[in-house]
Amino acid sequence: MRPLARLDRAQRQRRWLGMPIAVAYKFAEDDGGYLAALITFYGFVSLFPLLLLLTTALGFLLHGDRHLQQQLLDSALHQFPIIGEQIGGNVRAVHGSLLAAAIGLTIALLGALGVAQAVQYTLDTVWAVPRARRPGPVHSRLRSLWLLVVGGLGVAATTALSGLSAGASRYDTGAGAGLRTVAVIVGVALNAGLFLAVFRMLTARHVSTRQVVPGAVTAAVGWQLLQWVGTWFVSHELRGASGSYGIFGVVLGLLGFLYLAATLVVLCAELNVVLAHRLWPRALLAPFADDAELTAADRRAYTSYAQAGRHKAAQRIRVTYGPQPPTAERPDQADDHAGERSQRDDADQV
Repeated sequence: MRPLARLDRAQRQRRWLGMPIAVAYKFAEDDGGYLAALITFYGFVSLFPLLLLLTTALGFLLHGDRHLQQQLLDSALHQFPIIGEQIGGNVRAVHGSLLAAAIGLTIALLGALGVAQAVQYTLDTVWAVPRARRPGPVHSRLRSLWLLVVGGLGVAATTALSGLSAGASRYDTGAGAGLRTVAVIVGVALNAGLFLAVFRMLTARHVSTRQVVPGAVTAAVGWQLLQWVGTWFVSHELRGASGSYGIFGVVLGLLGFLYLAATLVVLCAELNVVLAHRLWPRALLAPFADDAELTAADRRAYTSYAQAGRHKAAQRIRVTYGPQPPTAERPDQADDHAGERSQRDDADQV
């Protein structure tokens, strides 16, 4: 146990090591994999309705200019490098009577609300919002509509940047590379602003802009890297393979890409919570051994999980801890005593 104790002491004393461990523990304790799968499922179901809304809107706004409509749609699908081309070939705008278009768009909108609802549930779970304080079905869907509006504006902005980046190839090498670099930087900044708005507005807990900036910036950079990796994978590994895999490959590629993106979002949300509530350093064996000596961060985390189960406003949940088991080494005695003093403060904030 001595090497493990030394590793535990090292990760508690070094932020660059203890912070990722705390985020990973929080992700596991919140069932982050299941939350990412929930977002993936609703994202998969909602993607085609959202594209239907986009193509229909382009059909009304750019009536008579099919070339420009297709260019804008291709730029939007550039966000999905693995399967964007195949999806684009199967999405068509709603045509026919106004009644048929209205019914189709209503169904599409209802389907698109699913991913926003899943993101709300995920953020409330990550921030340990008590169930008594979570919004009702009407209020939550109004928030989801807000997300669709903000997301639509974000897609419009990134679509314009994608068009700018694609058009840069028409210039000479130096100018084209410069324009592409500027487009990437501005695109990351816009995505960071979009993630910041989502992280702050789609949770029932009041959070400040400063508390969600780290996760928003990390998510924006991670999203750009994910697109680059997907583009490289298509260019070097899947060239000419779409005809072999067909619709099966499109579905698997879409699910895989969405799950990676959803996992990135959940991890970045967990990062915000760990930093805001100082849920580090964690005891290295806390998730694996019931008799592990808990740190102050462990107590704050486990207290929040218990209090998140409060279903009624009149309900009160008090969390106490028994005596810690004797150990040979106590790397952070002062941190433990600080956790005992802060326990009541955490209970009052929930």
